Amino acid sequence: MAMMRYAEALNAALREEMQADPSVFLFGEDIGRYGGVFKVTKGLMEEFGQTRVRDTPISEQALTAMAVTAAMTGTRPVLEIMYADFVPLTLDSLVNQASIYNYIWNGQVKMPFVLRTQGGGGAGAGAQHSKALDSMLAHIPGIKVVAPATPADAKGMLKAAIRDDQPVVFLEHKLLYNVRGEVPEGDVTVPLGKAATVREGGDISIFATSKMVVEAAKAADLLATDGVSAEIVDLRSLRPLDVNTIVASIAKTHHAVVVNEGWRFCGYAAELSATIMDHAFDELDAPVARVTLPDMPIPYSEPLETAMLPSAEKIRAAALKILK
Repeated sequence: MAMMRYAEALNAALREEMQADPSVFLFGEDIGRYGGVFKVTKGLMEEFGQTRVRDTPISEQALTAMAVTAAMTGTRPVLEIMYADFVPLTLDSLVNQASIYNYIWNGQVKMPFVLRTQGGGGAGAGAQHSKALDSMLAHIPGIKVVAPATPADAKGMLKAAIRDDQPVVFLEHKLLYNVRGEVPEGDVTVPLGKAATVREGGDISIFATSKMVVEAAKAADLLATDGVSAEIVDLRSLRPLDVNTIVASIAKTHHAVVVNEGWRFCGYAAELSATIMDHAFDELDAPVARVTLPDMPIPYSEPLETAMLPSAEKIRAAALKILK
């Protein structure tokens, strides 16, 4: 095991996959000489050259169309979109091209394309640089959407995403880049579509991804002082969703809190709640609780932003409410 920051783990995954497969190349805004806005691609242009690590103009729509074309013609592009807020500019290529080609050509066309981006609040970045748009992306059939919470999962899942023959949207969180953790050395991948139970408990299940797993862990510590044993399931993958692990957890605790940093209305938390009702209704002793953003833009003001974001205290309150 090696101790790495989340950003370093991503960098290691990119380096290892580029060393192993000459068809892998990177492109995006400021990823080359500058090393990326969060330094995830630092040093890769120097190692692999400007052909395989390409700085590009600011045109997310054109970049995604380039990635789709490159994937169709035998390479494995990894595109970085600097902020998730700009992902809506990519939707024509994602919705009308990347997500459907495997289906409409009966599996004859592969689409090995990874779109890396980061989002989420808590950094005072304002309404145009803080969105979590995972529900919008997970809504699209034909695209895999993952959101690792730890350095180990970040590395292992990025390696798996690059090797996948379907398009994968790889969601990172700006507040996780400096989080440190143990990362397996060597060629270790983490399967997409498999959740992880990161804390065992018997009274209530908390389901989360990305930065919300950190908040869930804090909430579990708070709940322990209330005499409540909370289980935490890190979904890791939003689509495909590991329903079996979700159902197994609820069968043990009979209570569920769903945490997501997206908006509440038509959000991923609503979809996950419906999935739980579809597959584990008879196991529930209370309604599923949701902890999400309210339906409004994220403010620049630090006190207002903090008040909006899902937090350990909000998760604790939601859990205690349904345990009454």
